[in-house]
Amino acid sequence: MSDPREHRITVPRTARYFTLGGESGAREVWIVVHGFGQLAERFIPWFAPAASAERLIVAPEALSRYYTDHVARKVGATWMTSEDRLAEIADYVRYLDLVVAEVLSKAGRQASPRIEIHGFSQGAATASRWVAFGEVRPDRLVLWGGGLPPDLDLARHGPALERANLALVIGDRDEFISEEAVSEQAARLAAAGIRFDLRRFRGGHVVPGPLLEEMAGIRP
Repeated sequence: MSDPREHRITVPRTARYFTLGGESGAREVWIVVHGFGQLAERFIPWFAPAASAERLIVAPEALSRYYTDHVARKVGATWMTSEDRLAEIADYVRYLDLVVAEVLSKAGRQASPRIEIHGFSQGAATASRWVAFGEVRPDRLVLWGGGLPPDLDLARHGPALERANLALVIGDRDEFISEEAVSEQAARLAAAGIRFDLRRFRGGHVVPGPLLEEMAGIRP
């Protein structure tokens, strides 16, 4: 009996995203990328303080859903796993590019709005790869409670990350990120010559409202 042969096919499928704030005429668009096991509808309220008539918040939902609790039938989503990872990365990069293209098309503006990408936890690695491999060139990339994936080639993709005005925002009691990991991330970026803004706050694995408002220019 011969070994099984792998075949691949690209298929159309339905994906969803949620929005808050101004739809048409928004001068700024934030794409917010949720973390592992979250759903976009429950994640986007974290960014509600930044939403306004002038700023549209867009939360795409990862393409793969699963039961996080089989008894309670709770559902979450994940951007990728270790299985067939390169194909999953390519799929979500293409998907996120399409989300931005549709959002900008619906906005109907002549001038392109300012674009920010915010990734939380697993979404931080997703957002980083998107900036490196995708078509969108954001004005700022903010990674909350996460960082660059270790396999991302900074020698090759560092310029794209630096052009994105990279910011790392990490709580001092984040249960998933040790102080050693923060130092290693900072050292890796410095060694690659990538300028970045490191912001710390008192708290855990969250997107804190006060700091979010500060970064949105709502409070000094």
